[in-house]
Amino acid sequence: MLKIGITCYPSLGGSGVVATELGKLLAEKGHQVHFITHNMPFRLGQYQKNIFYHEVEVNDYSVFRYPPYDLSLASKQAQVAKMQELDILHVHYAVPHAICAYLAKRMVGDHLKVVTTLHGTDITVLAQDESLSDLIRLAINESDAVTAVSDDLIQETRQALGIIKPIDLVYNFVDKRVYYPRGCNILRSDYAEPHEKILMHISNFRPVKRVGDVIDIFARVNEKIPSRLLFVGEGNELHRICNRVKELGLQDRVSFLGKQDEVAQIISLADIMLLPSEKESFGLVALEAMACGVPTVASNTGGIPELITHGQTGFLAPVGDTEQMSEYVITLLSDEALYQRFSEACVLRAQTQFSVEQLTEEYEQIYYRILGQTSKLKETACTP
Repeated sequence: MLKIGITCYPSLGGSGVVATELGKLLAEKGHQVHFITHNMPFRLGQYQKNIFYHEVEVNDYSVFRYPPYDLSLASKQAQVAKMQELDILHVHYAVPHAICAYLAKRMVGDHLKVVTTLHGTDITVLAQDESLSDLIRLAINESDAVTAVSDDLIQETRQALGIIKPIDLVYNFVDKRVYYPRGCNILRSDYAEPHEKILMHISNFRPVKRVGDVIDIFARVNEKIPSRLLFVGEGNELHRICNRVKELGLQDRVSFLGKQDEVAQIISLADIMLLPSEKESFGLVALEAMACGVPTVASNTGGIPELITHGQTGFLAPVGDTEQMSEYVITLLSDEALYQRFSEACVLRAQTQFSVEQLTEEYEQIYYRILGQTSKLKETACTP
């Protein structure tokens, strides 16, 4: 049994979802998991055995212009590591979390090991900022192990920062107990007529998500196939998207569902997931859709091609090519037999290539490796 501290962004977002779900799965396997964050992770919920939460409190000293959250986090990580005798600090995102873990390790001692998971923005956006790139490089180089959620992100990390140390590829995962095809969903009638199809987009509505392209794709599809569009999430682009929907006269066919903590049942309403992003290091929502048997039409960029098999579990098109994406959607929705093959292939791929069992074990192997206990998992597996 290991004692593992986890620091992540506790709000909505792929990295927070993955970190929280990983912690829950590790706790199920008997490890002791300590979340060290400024708020309760939104998917943590009610009491669960082997899971503990430690709140980071920031003191607003008058000498500081801004509250020193980073220093408070590092201090809390060190405090929890000492009190709970943690073996591992697993932090998600290089800045500020890995830098804070580095400071905590310096306070506690080298017996505390640090695992840093890169999710995307810390490399694709923050590492491009010269004022942060040296910090991110330090955080990665001083970690005992580094993982990334796609091979594309690994290559971008090496190119952006000149990193030469090994980076483990560990994909995001999906829990088939939560994400699975639900068949006839009684909620579907709230949003569409029986003869209509439902397209869906889930994101934080940032420019990189190209949410305007979602509208363009839907408008083209709706001309050929009676359809509805469901938006899930909120963000800076939301107001502009609402205006665009009104300009096209589609407000009666588009619904905005806002932020949703649990999206599995909502995803099951959809026939197609749309992900026309400018850049995605992985595309967790596409994996969640895949597990529910919902094919995704997406941009051929970043880590998405590692997730979606073009022509089998979805379709990929160049960034911005909304005409091609809409044609792909129409192709799928016009052929029931083809759609069924894609849907079944989606579920199979999600359950075999991105299963919680496989990927949780990969993280465990990394933990034991840096602790010098590489045989631990094999010994456990052989125990009757």
